[in-house]
Amino acid sequence: MNAFSKLLSGAAIGLAVTAVALPVNAETPANMLVIANRIDDITTLDPAESFEFAGADVSRNVYGKLVNFDPLNLDAGYQPDLAESWEISEDGRTITFTMREGVKFHSGNPVTAEDAEFSLRRAVLLNKTPSFILTQFGFTPENIEDTIRAEGNKLIITTDKRYASSFVLNCLTATIGGIVDKTLVMEHEVDGDMGNTWLKTNSAGSGAYTLVSWKPNESVTLQANPDFYQGAPAMERVIVRHIQESATQRLLLERGDIDIARNLNPEDIAGVMDEGGIKISDELKGRLMYVSLGQQNPDLAKPQVRQAIKYLIDYEGMVNSFLKGQYTIQQNFLPLTYLGSVEENPFSLNVDKAKELLAEAGVDGLELTAGVREAQERLEIAQSLQNTFAMAGIKLNLTVGTGKQILGMYRARELDVYVGAWGPDYPDPQTNAGTFAFNPDNSTEAQNTGILAWRNSWDTGGLSEKVEAAVVENDRDKRAQMYRDIQAEFRETSPFAIMFQQIEQSALRDNVENFSTGQAITAASYWQVTK
Repeated sequence: MNAFSKLLSGAAIGLAVTAVALPVNAETPANMLVIANRIDDITTLDPAESFEFAGADVSRNVYGKLVNFDPLNLDAGYQPDLAESWEISEDGRTITFTMREGVKFHSGNPVTAEDAEFSLRRAVLLNKTPSFILTQFGFTPENIEDTIRAEGNKLIITTDKRYASSFVLNCLTATIGGIVDKTLVMEHEVDGDMGNTWLKTNSAGSGAYTLVSWKPNESVTLQANPDFYQGAPAMERVIVRHIQESATQRLLLERGDIDIARNLNPEDIAGVMDEGGIKISDELKGRLMYVSLGQQNPDLAKPQVRQAIKYLIDYEGMVNSFLKGQYTIQQNFLPLTYLGSVEENPFSLNVDKAKELLAEAGVDGLELTAGVREAQERLEIAQSLQNTFAMAGIKLNLTVGTGKQILGMYRARELDVYVGAWGPDYPDPQTNAGTFAFNPDNSTEAQNTGILAWRNSWDTGGLSEKVEAAVVENDRDKRAQMYRDIQAEFRETSPFAIMFQQIEQSALRDNVENFSTGQAITAASYWQVTK
């Protein structure tokens, strides 16, 4: 049973593999893993700044964290990593981590509590896009000397109020939780940037791999860390090649030039299943595909228009054609399997209903511009939207570019419509509630670019306060219901049309074992892979 079938049956969701074991004529070296993937969204490799899918893959393999996930047992949740243990105070506000002894950075410097203190403080001080993951706990440049501090081999963090401890620990598994080598980073500081410029293209971690090179829109190369505290990886070198087209990835896989193709479309997936030496893995991911509507456009700010657009999307048509087997309909901001997730999907293509809503809003002949990354499935989604929007008299113009280009426009509030994907930063419902339905300061000056509601110029109309209440609720069942209620309101009022949840299908040479793209945490790991 593959992951899609498990989803439909309601059974536990994990990783399923269908193998086709026939002889092959070519293969990559036994100690090297070569992957084809779209990596044009990478803008930086600094863990305090990185906030894109492909960048998260790199960071997961290069940087250790206080707590992390076991790639062979993701269902177990967060586990000790650079911190071997932790204690929580009676008032629930202070967590004291005891650092693991004997771990070294790639430079040879020991990993200490001071490095952990520096890394978390640095992320707050730099205030880059993902900084909200930490600052939501009340950490500020003014108080971090008291709230994030090292004492001997212990790191002590104190939050502004009591949160569910699982929420705090889950946040520390995010990319921004990567612990950097303070000595090495500060050797490369320029004009007070705390090494940010250097870390964009270099690494200072303690993880299973060190960064050899990142060539934008071309490749990422990683080299195994022989002193990795969990043991030297079997794959001594990992090369991720930026291959945009599905057909090209398929050809390289069939020839044996790569070990894994991560972006095959359903047609090519079906094709390689008839090829020898190739197997397919299905993983239900936390990644969502959505359409956002910029509220700086006065027409899109009208509730009826927002609602109309949700009825102008051919959800069923897309998942039954060019997205078949790779996405399932999900119209809520929490992915299935998350606490508080729901399966209510009330919208379907209904042109007459959309026309009625547009008429109520007094809108006729609307023309919009959508930003779309030059990835096949997103272009096909955008083209489907063009067709169905036109049925109600809406002209949708497409601006197509690299992931970096289109994300830049979206973060600058320059788009009417954005066709995008969102992956959770940590496996707690707040990761998505805090970005889709939370926006405490909608002003341009706030520059809360890590919050999707802010990018959409959307004042959430009371949902921000409900999100704040949910995140401090310690009763698990009550907390889950709070998120269900928030999503019910969000579906009806928000300028987001969430459409699909991803089922990632990777095609692998049949000698590749233990590869995982991270399931709900949406970041791949390589150090457990063997061939």
